[in-house]
Amino acid sequence: MKSVAIFCGARSGRKEAYRQAAEALVDSLLEQGITIVYGGGNVGLMGAIADRAIAGGGTVVGVIPHALVGQEQAHKGLSELIHVQDMHQRKQTMGELADGFITLSGGVGSMDELFQEIAHKQVGYHGKPCAILNTAGYYDHLVAWLENAVDEGFITRYWYDQLVIDHSPAELVNRLLNRMIGAKI
Repeated sequence: MKSVAIFCGARSGRKEAYRQAAEALVDSLLEQGITIVYGGGNVGLMGAIADRAIAGGGTVVGVIPHALVGQEQAHKGLSELIHVQDMHQRKQTMGELADGFITLSGGVGSMDELFQEIAHKQVGYHGKPCAILNTAGYYDHLVAWLENAVDEGFITRYWYDQLVIDHSPAELVNRLLNRMIGAKI
């Protein structure tokens, strides 16, 4: 695994644990020499992961739509900042650049990105691992919904089991790397 796309909020959330977990995740990725691909912003958890990766000497690629450059205060210190036309192209570019996907705490945009990659994996567009870092129980309700969807027959157990969910940043990275073995990229 050479690169991971991180989906996360342009806001920091109310708990310090979200930023701490994001930074610990970056540390674990940098230990493995993994390039970080993210939304290109300088604010919220996006800014926190970029700042941590830069401080740690990592390679960080941001992908940001022209319209969001001002709103998200595009990060100026990245290894590379790619400007794209819109959110659709942002997701497509991030998907092309990444060997796997990790979703941190975030809002609707993070869910859009996560579910697109899960759906793309399900229909065979890629075999890249998808993961959720469940910091401070932030995604407990989402995990319960997914499990209910399995119980109700809308998602198969196989596809649910393909999703890596963990509360520990280091363990999540280890599990994600293990999923890369045999992945169809």
